[in-house]
Amino acid sequence: MLHHAEVRRRFEEAAGKNAVFENEEMSARTSFRIGGAAALFVTPDSEESAVEVIRIARESGIPYYVMGNGSNLLVADSGFDGAVIQLAKKMSGIRVEGQEIRVQCGALLSRIAAEARNAGLDGFSFASGIPGTFGGACMMNAGAYGGEMKDVLSDVRILDPDGNVRTVFPEEMGLGYRTSAFEKRGDIVLSGTIRLKEGDPEKIGKRMEELAQLRKEKQPLTQPSAGSTFKRPKGYFAGKLISDAGLKGYSIGGAQVSEKHAGFVINTGGATAEDVRNLIAFIRQTVFEKFGVELETEVKFLGFEEM
Repeated sequence: MLHHAEVRRRFEEAAGKNAVFENEEMSARTSFRIGGAAALFVTPDSEESAVEVIRIARESGIPYYVMGNGSNLLVADSGFDGAVIQLAKKMSGIRVEGQEIRVQCGALLSRIAAEARNAGLDGFSFASGIPGTFGGACMMNAGAYGGEMKDVLSDVRILDPDGNVRTVFPEEMGLGYRTSAFEKRGDIVLSGTIRLKEGDPEKIGKRMEELAQLRKEKQPLTQPSAGSTFKRPKGYFAGKLISDAGLKGYSIGGAQVSEKHAGFVINTGGATAEDVRNLIAFIRQTVFEKFGVELETEVKFLGFEEM
């Protein structure tokens, strides 16, 4: 395994010196505002440099993790002794071509939805309030308010585990409820195409405003979290199960089950990753004991020994 200093040098050759950081605090890079430092943190600005950085990480033997904008990630208090590769703002191009929108992996869903509205393209309003990137949304088939990525994806360009860059089509995507073949195979999403239908920009905008209002009323948007903590169990709603278990407002350290929506674990200020992890474990145990339902997390964990 190569030493971090040697890996850093190679990352700088691939992505530029101003794209590589040492001991980067992950609390500043995640929506939870929690987490220790990543030994190396890299922000490539093109598909070519991203592919090269990931190739170097794979060849070097150091642990690595590819993230978007950190809206669905809990990093351990001890940090991550490896490389975090962020495909976000520097790879966020959006281009409208007729009824299709070509998108880089780091584009925010809210920006894609705004571009679609401006172009009079309907079918992406559901994603306007999801706080994530296109790449992350493809990986987990993100959805809300009756829409999912699988409804609109036309093709996706990926880097596969063997180092090949290729384009895949819906039949290879394996998109299900909060899951995909990308995630199972270990693919990394680089870009893709969304296909929408023509619509009235005013009506589309109105629908986006309605959904934004619904989110504001029902979700704890003013406090740090990673969005919905759990996937929806078949035949149930996670938030209702947690609420019915009497856990709304329950806290461990600075981590709390939101009083506004029990499906969200929030950082009330000064929460540690261990607080959040312990609270998630307690919720899962309590819900299983009371209702016999296994809750599965939507949140991803980095730097923990096990979860």
